Amino acid sequence: MSMTYLTRRAVALGLIGTLPGCATLTALNGAPALPTYDLAPVAGTTGPRRSLTLVVARPEAPAAIDIDRILIKPNPLAIAYLADAKWADAVPALVQSVVIRSIAGAGRLAHVGSVENGPVPDLALLLRIDAFQAEPGADTAIVPIRIAMSASLIRDRDQRLMASRDFIGSAIAATDDPGAIVPGFQRAMDGILPRLADWTADNARG
Repeated sequence: MSMTYLTRRAVALGLIGTLPGCATLTALNGAPALPTYDLAPVAGTTGPRRSLTLVVARPEAPAAIDIDRILIKPNPLAIAYLADAKWADAVPALVQSVVIRSIAGAGRLAHVGSVENGPVPDLALLLRIDAFQAEPGADTAIVPIRIAMSASLIRDRDQRLMASRDFIGSAIAATDDPGAIVPGFQRAMDGILPRLADWTADNARG
């Protein structure tokens, strides 16, 4: 795995470059496109359908996460990205999409969508992504994956906070290859998405 370490300022400005001996993270003209990965939704528990509409806002995230690169944090102060793979969209948009589809897949709410489309909502789900990264350590044979998010469910008509909760998912990738790390992210999301979908539906009240 080839990784490029960046300063926080470089991340904030989107200046993804290289260090000596590291492969570039930026696709240059004529260079082959990077393999691109998506995440799959996991529906919550099915139940009676209620005539409530929900919008899921684009999650907030730090600059290091709000990007389409696969974040690697070998220690709390280091920022790196996989050089040979990327996400299909910036991580907040990716998470927003799978959350919408996971909640909608249970069929417990009349409509689940983004702020940009759909009817006037009864409820809004606000998310903050605090961690979405691989965390390789001294044991290079395994790569821990960690995802941490906080959720707040808001009633639209009076902006009342209906519920809030933190969600954490983790998994282990057997190697540092994207073919192992990306499924690790999916397994970590598998531990979050159905719980988040059920929690949202259980606390949805007009």
